[in-house]
Amino acid sequence: MAASEVARPFFVRRNPPVSVLDEEGLAIIEANSERILAEVGIEVRDYPRAKELFKAAGCEVDGDRVRFPPGLARSLCKTAPETFTQVARNPARSCEIGGRNTVFAPVYGSPFVHDLDAGRRYGTIADFQNFVKLAYLSPAMHHSGGTVCEPVDVPVNKRHLDMLLAHMTLSDKPFMGSVTAPERAEDTVAMCRLLFGDDAVDSGPVVINLINANSPLVWDGTMLGAADVYASNNQASVISPFILAGAMSPVSVAGTLTQVLAEAMVGIAFTQLVRPGAPVVFGTFVSTLSMQSGAPTFGTPEAANAIFGAAQLARRLGVPFRTGGTLCASKRPDAQAAYESAATIMPTVMAGANFVLHAAGWLEGGLASSYEKFVMDCDQLGAMARFAEGVDVSPDAQAMDAIAEVGPGGHFLGCAHTQAHFENAFYRFDLHDNNSVEQWEADGALEMPARANARWKKMLAAYEAPPLDIAIRDALDDYVARRKSEMPDATH
Repeated sequence: MAASEVARPFFVRRNPPVSVLDEEGLAIIEANSERILAEVGIEVRDYPRAKELFKAAGCEVDGDRVRFPPGLARSLCKTAPETFTQVARNPARSCEIGGRNTVFAPVYGSPFVHDLDAGRRYGTIADFQNFVKLAYLSPAMHHSGGTVCEPVDVPVNKRHLDMLLAHMTLSDKPFMGSVTAPERAEDTVAMCRLLFGDDAVDSGPVVINLINANSPLVWDGTMLGAADVYASNNQASVISPFILAGAMSPVSVAGTLTQVLAEAMVGIAFTQLVRPGAPVVFGTFVSTLSMQSGAPTFGTPEAANAIFGAAQLARRLGVPFRTGGTLCASKRPDAQAAYESAATIMPTVMAGANFVLHAAGWLEGGLASSYEKFVMDCDQLGAMARFAEGVDVSPDAQAMDAIAEVGPGGHFLGCAHTQAHFENAFYRFDLHDNNSVEQWEADGALEMPARANARWKKMLAAYEAPPLDIAIRDALDDYVARRKSEMPDATH
C-alpha cells in the first residue's frame, strides 16, 4: 500500500431517503421552531458584531437575547447553496457536498486514543499524524477530517498549526480547519492560501469547519467568530447544534428537532448575513441520555428517528445535511461498539446525510479515537456505500440468461453470468473471517479487534506521503514556525 487508492471522493445514493415525518409533522415542527425564535429567542454571547447584523436584518435585540420575527431566519437561509464542492489539493479527491452525495469523514475531537497494545492514553501529535495517514490510506474514507484526536503534547494555542500541517502534507484529501478561536480560523485560511493559492481560496471552499451551537439556544463568541472568518473568506461551515436529548434538549424527538431547527437556522442565517451565498451545511449531533446515570447513550431508536427527521428538515431548508457516524459508548471495539455503531451509521445513510463526521474511529462516547475501530469502521463504510447504490435493474442485472442457462435444480456457480461478475458481485469485507472454525483456529483464532490491530499496523508501515511541491511545503513550515515563535505556550 504505497499510496492511497484514488477511489470515489464521495458516493451517490440511489436509494431514496427514508422519511419518518409526514407533511403535517414537518409543518408542526417548523411552526414551533418559529415560535421559539420569536418568543424565547436565542442568546448571542460575546460577539457584538453578530447582534448588530441580526438587528440590521430586522431582529429584536435585548441585551444578549435575539428574537426573530416569524419567517425571518428561514428567509435569511435562502441564499445558502444547495450543493457545493470542497476542493482538495488533489483535484481527483474534491468532494461534492449536498444533493444525493455522501462524504465520510473521521472521528473528531477525542482527547484520548486507544489501541490493543498500549491501551487508553492521551493523544499525541504522532497519534494525530497516524490517523491522518490511515484516513488517507482508506478508500472508503473520503475526507481527512479535522481534530482526529487532540495532540495534548502540543500547547493548546499552537496545536492547530501542527494539525493543519499534518492534514496538508500527509494527505491530499479534503480537510477541516480550526474553530477554537477566531485567530486560529485566520491561521487556517492563511495556510490554505499558501497551499491552494489566493485565487482558489477566493473562488470557493477548500476547507470545511465544524461550528457547534452551545445548546440549548446559545451561540457564543468563539463559534460565531470562527464562522465569521470562514464565511467572510467564502469557506464552508457545518452549523451544528450538539445535543444530548434529556440534558440539552427535551426528551421527545419532536421537541429536540424543534430546537435543532431553531439553532441551526440562526447559525446559517448568521453566515449568510456575513456573506450571502457562503457555503454551509445544516448539521446536528443528536444522541440520547441515560435517565439512570446521566451518561450519553448511542444507537438508540430515538436518536435514529431524530437523524431521519433532521434530514427532512434540512432538505426543506434547501441546504446540505450533516449527522451521524459510527457512534458508541463502549470502551473497547467490542460487540457493544459494533451494535451501537451499526444502529447509527445505517440511519445516517438511509436518512440521506451529505457530510458524515465521526464516520470511523469513535469510541467511549467520543472521548477516545481507536486505531482498531478506525479500520473496522472503514470496512463497514465501504459496505454502506455499496448499499446506497440501490438495486441495479439493467438488462445484465436481471440475469434472465443465467436463469435460463441453469434451469431447474442446477447451480449458478459455473454459469457465464456468475463467471463474468464473481469478482465484484458482492462487497468484500477486508476484516471479516468467513472460514471454517478449523481454518480460523489454524490461523491463530484471531477475533476482529486483533485482525484490525494487524491491519492498521500494516497500513502505516506501507504509508508513503502524497507528493507536494517543495516550495509550498517550505512556505507552510515557515508559517508554522513563525506563528509559534510569535506567542508563548498557553493552556487555552
